[in-house]
Amino acid sequence: MKKITILLSFALLFGVFSGCSEDEYDMFGTLYGVVSDHQTGDPLSSATVTLSPGGKTFVTGSDGRFEFNDLEPMQYTITAQKTGYQTNRKTVTAVVGEKTPANIPLTKN
Repeated sequence: MKKITILLSFALLFGVFSGCSEDEYDMFGTLYGVVSDHQTGDPLSSATVTLSPGGKTFVTGSDGRFEFNDLEPMQYTITAQKTGYQTNRKTVTAVVGEKTPANIPLTKN
């Protein structure tokens, strides 16, 4: 019985320390922002935001916000469009472990 207790204690101790020895790193980045009216600064709802490369699409809510998560670290083009406004593009770089802002103003036609 004593041997089993010692073996179980050793196994538990080894498991705790082996779980702490590995460093975990975030391998992805996030791009986020607000689509707004260029003149008033008001957030624009129902704007379509597209990420390239990748082809991910997001439609903004009433707060005009968008967010693209788990992106490979590289340069992306974000395109925002909404009926009645000129399309606007912004080039940004996703950085590992960071949230990068990419606000996009749109100008009325």
